[in-house]
Amino acid sequence: MATEDKNRATAAAILPLVGGAANVSSIAHCMTRLRLGLHDRSLVQDDALKAVPAVMGVVEDDTYQIVLGPGTVARVTPEFEKLVEEGKAEAPAPADAAPLTAEELAAQGAAMKAARKAKNATPFKLFLRKIANIFVPLIPALIGCGIIAGLNGLLVNLAWLPSVTPALAAMASGFMALIAVFVGYNTAKEFGGTPILGGAVAAIIVFPGVANIEAFGQKLSPGQGGVLGALGAAVLAVYVEKWCRRWVPEALDVLVTPTLTVLVSGLVTIFGLMYVAGEVSTAIGDFADWLLSNGGAGAGLILGGFFLPLVMLGLHQALIPIHTTLIEQQGYTVLLPILAMAGAGQVGAAIATYFRLPRNESIRKTIKSALPAGFLGVGEPLIYGVSLPLGRPFITACVGGAFGGAFVGFFNQLGDAVGSTAIGPSGWALFPLLDGNHGLGATIAIYAGGLVVGYLAGFLATYFFGFSKELLAEFNVSQEEATAPTTAAPTTAATATGTAKEPASV
Repeated sequence: MATEDKNRATAAAILPLVGGAANVSSIAHCMTRLRLGLHDRSLVQDDALKAVPAVMGVVEDDTYQIVLGPGTVARVTPEFEKLVEEGKAEAPAPADAAPLTAEELAAQGAAMKAARKAKNATPFKLFLRKIANIFVPLIPALIGCGIIAGLNGLLVNLAWLPSVTPALAAMASGFMALIAVFVGYNTAKEFGGTPILGGAVAAIIVFPGVANIEAFGQKLSPGQGGVLGALGAAVLAVYVEKWCRRWVPEALDVLVTPTLTVLVSGLVTIFGLMYVAGEVSTAIGDFADWLLSNGGAGAGLILGGFFLPLVMLGLHQALIPIHTTLIEQQGYTVLLPILAMAGAGQVGAAIATYFRLPRNESIRKTIKSALPAGFLGVGEPLIYGVSLPLGRPFITACVGGAFGGAFVGFFNQLGDAVGSTAIGPSGWALFPLLDGNHGLGATIAIYAGGLVVGYLAGFLATYFFGFSKELLAEFNVSQEEATAPTTAAPTTAATATGTAKEPASV
């Protein structure tokens, strides 16, 4: 009960600071963030919101995102939804509200246009967000099954509990065997079709009976094409369904539309998409192996160093289906442990900032409160509260990620593959999901070594090169100096440049 009261108290503290129930148009959450659609962004009290104890930071994107951390967000969101429903039910009708004048309407429209422009919602980024929305709901199952798979592998290697390991193997593999169905369902839902029809078409890919079908001169195999084939099949199903809705008479719609949707998209899937998607999936796996086998430290340097900027541009979402394809093919993705080094560089940079600004109590307090989450792979508080607003420490954090990535990539080149059986976690939280080709001990040691290198490189780069004299003069001040009438220095790093626009999860 105490925990429920705490979660409700957090939700109650957040609600008035985002403009109240009437200002909330939509509510959702991912692994770490409460995502809100808001009618009027100007009603949000950013500074007060960041001061709420459970709030790690805020991010502006297509939705207003409040970082609460893994676990907490899943418990606070239902309480927040209840409060919004209660608030809307009790809200009085705005009968006494004065109508807007033409000038006010014009100003409101100009503000909305400017906000949309600021979000830079390009078609490509919107498409990537759709792709992310398909796979993000699958992450909890990927994590759970991945940890069970790791536990099962450990028990098998130790020859412990032989009567239990087959059951654990079934638990770990069951979801992955049917992941194409879930991808098809979410794809149809995201692209505006009937979700169950998307799932039905995607189910063809994993049906054992496809082994009796020949396409392009060879027998198909169940699962061929994987998640990429399921995604393509479901998108095709959505377009077929929408065409049917326009042309099929309403009296026949309930019979004809679902039949034609499954029939047409199913035939194209069997005699085209499964083969093509299978070739693409194989090429992705081969390229990832080739890149790290031949590029090694250089490839790791580039991947680890540029992941944070990739996140800031919103382009990291394109990697989600690639990770999932690698997990489906090889049992783990070799890219995620390298990309996770970006978070290590971020942690090292934050620690260096703590020592370089000994008189700024506000920034040091932010770093102390955000570091535990940073070690566990939740990087938003450190990115948006510390390094990005300061500018140069964000670049030196990338340097730390580059060195950590190079370390892990070097061992990949030597033949020691380090992978993750699921996507989502990073930092220390990735340890239970690690897998490789040379035993769990070696895999853990290489990944841990990469983290240490990332921490040290991020720290050293930031400590020695992360602060100009001007930056130190502006931010290395005490609370009393910052609030003195003659001092214009901001009290927190986050106020230096405003709120960042793109989400991150490293």
